[in-house]
Amino acid sequence: MWSLPALERNAERADPKQHWLDPIEAVATAAPSALLRRLWRSRIGRLVGGVAALEPELKLASDARLAGRAREIRATMRRDGLDEQLVVALFALVREVSRRTVGLRHHDVQVLAGLSMIGGAVVEMDTGEGKTVTVALPAAAAAFAGMPVHVVTVNEYLAERDHRALSPIFSFLGLSTGVVTNGLSPAEKVAVYARDIVYASNKDIAFDYLRDRIALGIRPNFLRTRLREFAGDADASQRVAMRGLHFAIVDEADSVLVDEARTPLIISRETDVSEEREWAQQAFRMIEDLEPDLHYRMRAEERRIELTDAGRACLEDKGRAVGGIWLNRIRREEGARQALSATHIFRKGEHYLVQDGKVQIVDEYTGRIMPDRSWSDGLHQLIEFKEACETTSRKLPMARMTYQRFFRRYLTLCGMTGTAREVTSELWSVYRLGVVRIPPNVPSKRRDLGATICANQDEKWRRIVERVRALHSSGRPVLIGTRSVLASNQLSRSLMEAGLEHEVLNAENVAREAGIIAEAGRRGRITVATNMAGRGVDIAVDPDLLDDGGLHVILSELHDAGRIDRQMQGRTARRGEPGTTETVLSMEDPLLELLPARLPRSPQFGRVLFHLAQRRAERAHRRDRRNLLAQDGRLGVLLAFSGGKSDVSKVVGSASEAHRGEGSSPPAIFRQRRNGTP
Repeated sequence: MWSLPALERNAERADPKQHWLDPIEAVATAAPSALLRRLWRSRIGRLVGGVAALEPELKLASDARLAGRAREIRATMRRDGLDEQLVVALFALVREVSRRTVGLRHHDVQVLAGLSMIGGAVVEMDTGEGKTVTVALPAAAAAFAGMPVHVVTVNEYLAERDHRALSPIFSFLGLSTGVVTNGLSPAEKVAVYARDIVYASNKDIAFDYLRDRIALGIRPNFLRTRLREFAGDADASQRVAMRGLHFAIVDEADSVLVDEARTPLIISRETDVSEEREWAQQAFRMIEDLEPDLHYRMRAEERRIELTDAGRACLEDKGRAVGGIWLNRIRREEGARQALSATHIFRKGEHYLVQDGKVQIVDEYTGRIMPDRSWSDGLHQLIEFKEACETTSRKLPMARMTYQRFFRRYLTLCGMTGTAREVTSELWSVYRLGVVRIPPNVPSKRRDLGATICANQDEKWRRIVERVRALHSSGRPVLIGTRSVLASNQLSRSLMEAGLEHEVLNAENVAREAGIIAEAGRRGRITVATNMAGRGVDIAVDPDLLDDGGLHVILSELHDAGRIDRQMQGRTARRGEPGTTETVLSMEDPLLELLPARLPRSPQFGRVLFHLAQRRAERAHRRDRRNLLAQDGRLGVLLAFSGGKSDVSKVVGSASEAHRGEGSSPPAIFRQRRNGTP
């Protein structure tokens, strides 16, 4: 039987305490025994068989009978919890309801994934294996048991799309659903979060949590809220949108829980605009005569500037001449580092766009613009000054939290992705999430044609245009993936010069996203896209093109993490269809800038160099995430947000229990997995 945490408003886990032995303990407990692995698979296999055994009977039942059965199971689950037989009965019911309402029947491997997620695991399912519809199984089970369910996706587009796709299933089962978007008013958000199942992007849900903490006076406390209401503060509960952190299903879990964990979540207040512009102007004057290597060194893989002793001395002399805040060593050197970063590290078309006179940040993992987001510590204002945009006020932090700390507060956390194996150890050590590999329902027919390494960028674009022309003449649709808006526009110009009609999908034309994706699998279509066409995007290929080889995907650059490249390749050959991929790179690609200059830059060593560069970038990012989490713990007491004794959270289990994944009593059949067994 699955045990449930206590269901209380504003419930969440306590923050686990960090200890220097944690990495060692994570490695030790993550080493599973073969015997326990076989026992676990045998047990869950019997449950999958139980779901299949109920299918013939449910197929003969009327809609009214199925709806009545749903009410019976829900009432029993609210009383008895997630009993094994109830879960089996519910999964069989959801499978039949899904077949009737949306025309999609859950395969046995999807049932296996649903059972694994109820147990608090991340399931790795190949791209195209139906992760979207799989969510219906654990979401319905948790909601039937009375837990508010959050389905977290990487962006609002996918949140709205997936909610729209599954709402007929949930509606038939009597479950209320909603989707959180950026434009909702506070009152509308309260109404949405009151529903049984809520879809939201990771950014929206995390920032709503921080806003709720502010509304509750930092510390979420059920008794305090009730006393305020009793005393006549009728808005005490209305100011709070969420009902706590009970059960979360994270789609594209490696992107949300790992990749985006390098960026802290910050809610800020604004400063004076005129002072910011004057500061930015002075900062650029301070670095005018600084020379690389002599005064500073660039750490491109970490997006960091290091000042040398000569650089500090030069800045000190300039600071005495300018006066004011530049006399302070810490503020002087930080301002100079940020100005150097704005000048040499952050590039238009890659890290940001300028639209309507505003600097708009581009999410490097999704390729989308992040509206109303800004860089901290004056970097945003410096880039605005560099691009001759109107200066905005700086945001001074009122509340700060990392994604790691936020998601570890859920009583039950689970997820799914197509690319988890590379981050298995990090998911375990940070979140105590095991990874369950789900076999494909149909073997993949994708063929990778290998990589071509060109000497320079011009040769790369010419090679890609030649390949596209050849494929286009056969009628096959082609998708070319790029890392940045700048690169996608550059390739677009090359295709235009060659007379090849195409579509471009990047952060500059997000309004046309749905239409471009809908047409990308048609005969003769050529689509150039950033990561917006990566995770979660399903490109339907015309059936008559499958015999010709299906969709062909070309990667024009490698990303910092190989998982992101695999996501783009996963746009083709989905659900057992045929498809091909290839990679065309250049020795001038930005990724190679992460390598020491002494290494030879010859195409014959290209594959090795790109592999080394990716490994170097992944190590740097992993170090950033580890340092950020540690820093968040230190700052937590000062900002009263990151837990410890300053955060009187509603807690299930002690901090040590939460750290080991035992505080919410995970399901019995998975309890051995949460303690280190797959």
